Amino acid sequence: MNIRQAKDYIKDSVAIYLKKDEFGEYRIPVVRQRPIFLLGAPGIGKTAVMEQIAQELGIALVSYSMTHHTRQSALGLPNIQKKVYDGTEYEVSEYTMSEIISSVYECMEESGIREGILFLDEINCVSETLAPSMLQFLQYKVFGRHKVPEGWVIVTAGNPPEYNKSVREFDVVTMDRLKLLEVEADYTVWKEYALERGVHNAIISFLDLKKEYFYQMETTIKGRSYVTARGWEDLSQILLLYEEEGMNVDETLVGQYIRNDKVVREFTAYYDLYNKYKKDYRIEDILKGEISEEARVRAKAAGFDERLSLLGMLLDRVIYDMRKNVETADYLNDLMHPLKALKQVALSEDADAGERLLTMLVQQMSGRRKLLESLQKANSLSDTDRRKHKQVIRFLTQVQKELYVAEEKDAAAAFAQIKTKFDAEVADMKQENQKAKEQLHHLFVFVEEAFSRDGVSGNEMLVLVTELTVNSYSARFIAMFGSQDYQNYSRELMLSERQSDLQKELEELEL
Repeated sequence: MNIRQAKDYIKDSVAIYLKKDEFGEYRIPVVRQRPIFLLGAPGIGKTAVMEQIAQELGIALVSYSMTHHTRQSALGLPNIQKKVYDGTEYEVSEYTMSEIISSVYECMEESGIREGILFLDEINCVSETLAPSMLQFLQYKVFGRHKVPEGWVIVTAGNPPEYNKSVREFDVVTMDRLKLLEVEADYTVWKEYALERGVHNAIISFLDLKKEYFYQMETTIKGRSYVTARGWEDLSQILLLYEEEGMNVDETLVGQYIRNDKVVREFTAYYDLYNKYKKDYRIEDILKGEISEEARVRAKAAGFDERLSLLGMLLDRVIYDMRKNVETADYLNDLMHPLKALKQVALSEDADAGERLLTMLVQQMSGRRKLLESLQKANSLSDTDRRKHKQVIRFLTQVQKELYVAEEKDAAAAFAQIKTKFDAEVADMKQENQKAKEQLHHLFVFVEEAFSRDGVSGNEMLVLVTELTVNSYSARFIAMFGSQDYQNYSRELMLSERQSDLQKELEELEL
């Protein structure tokens, strides 16, 4: 199966394991909750999947790599205790709590979240001294004398022997206590993830053309040669930062992340060509509707690789703005909740309303910070939600400072100042939304003019509509703000059922 199928299966299994009866007891006893064993090549996203599952289920996540653990660190250290048996005192050995189990308790204490996933990576690389204890752990969820707390599901992962010399194959007795999921690399699935994560468009466009380069493992005369999903994602981050600083990208840099000489050469050459296309076609002008005849003629005569790269660059730029707008809309919708509470205080005629409003404002900031800290400690916070919470905190903090400086004591006047600031941000969002809609329209116009043949839209239009549909941010943007061009060219709008609801949410952005 691919990593997306594995994610869905694990997510369903965790939800079932955490299902309780009317007495608050887990429907499946702990001893029958078989740990899941995710077996797949390195770098295909096993750890990332666990983070996504925890975020989507709203539970905690504690991750450990088992490669460095010895029997002592996993089971705890022995210490001497005195016990009395049949009236006689004896010295006996007991074990301190396992580092792994203690981390679970610490996570619960710090985050306040009582249920979660204990993810043990490289489980089939445990040391020889620890191996015998793993059987007891996998069946009874016990390290030494200490149990994994109830409500914590065990998920493990490892690499097949051909990828890791340290792998010890589990025997039948051990495997019979696991739910085995074998995962293979799949570019189509990873591309969806990459678009969500904002992976550099040059990488996505290159892999669209060279899908066979997405994941490779082979042995050469120089040793092991490999290309992994993790490598592409890490390369993306460094490329974006290099571009911000105007630094040169060469084969030496690419080779630090992609360990295959042929792929390194081809990607570096493509990256240089990609930047040349970006400059020659003047992407920003096209999205402003200022399409030069030179760009139109060149695009029409371009080869498939160049057309696909050009379309990718244009889409990347448009979707980037769409993503910002969607995230801004989500932030403003979230901000509505604390502001409505402040409004209720401001509308009251109490003599101390002004003081209560300022007190509530401080409490809201404190509560939001605690929520953010709790989710971070539980490892159940997505990057998108992190940014949203920080934006809300920033708004409330700025408002509090402005009211303090103005020494505003009247509740109605204080809230009017807050409302003015909020309305200004809503107005800015609407202005940016209109800009993004215009860019999208100009993109459709260019693709139709440059790539249509005898009045018939080319495959590029199909690619455009498909990419806008499968990308969650562009799909949500179109559902929220509409696009007549998209409706005209798309025969089946995947988000049509949600469109009216999303538009209604935006209309309610008014205090």
